Amino acid sequence: MADVSVRPAVAGDAGELGRIQVETWRIAYPDVVPAPVLDSLSAEVAGASWAAAIRTPPTPRHHVLVALEQQWRVGFAALGPADDLESDDPDPGTTGLLALILVEPRWGRRGHGSRLLAAATDHARGDGMSRVLAWVPEADVVTRDFLVSAGWAPDGLARALDTGAGELREIRLVTALDG
Repeated sequence: MADVSVRPAVAGDAGELGRIQVETWRIAYPDVVPAPVLDSLSAEVAGASWAAAIRTPPTPRHHVLVALEQQWRVGFAALGPADDLESDDPDPGTTGLLALILVEPRWGRRGHGSRLLAAATDHARGDGMSRVLAWVPEADVVTRDFLVSAGWAPDGLARALDTGAGELREIRLVTALDG
């Protein structure tokens, strides 16, 4: 049996999270994110951003979680309160946002994504959230199918982000946290 777990990120994880993010996006998103954006990514810059998020989260309800297999960091998730809700969204004070969930492709299909998602929703429940949203690139069928298989559903909202090198369309998925 593999030694696998999920834990809160610590400052020493930041550089590896930056590397995982950049490498995973470059491997998984060449048909999703415009090439100039992928080419401009820097593990060092991403790592510095994750260091700030880990050391000084905006609120106690912001979390960065790390998936481990033995001593290796293999993926991570970030979540917190949703801050870009629609005017008719229910429960604005108890709506969370799964900002990111990534597992490095070479560690895929070992349950790390499911463990990260379970830990993220447990944290959201513990923080008093009643539902959680995620914005997923429209062309990211893998993440969308993963979330849908875990009980999430598109709610009909979409947005277009200007990446500076083209448009990135995202759809919003939502899940209720019952119990």
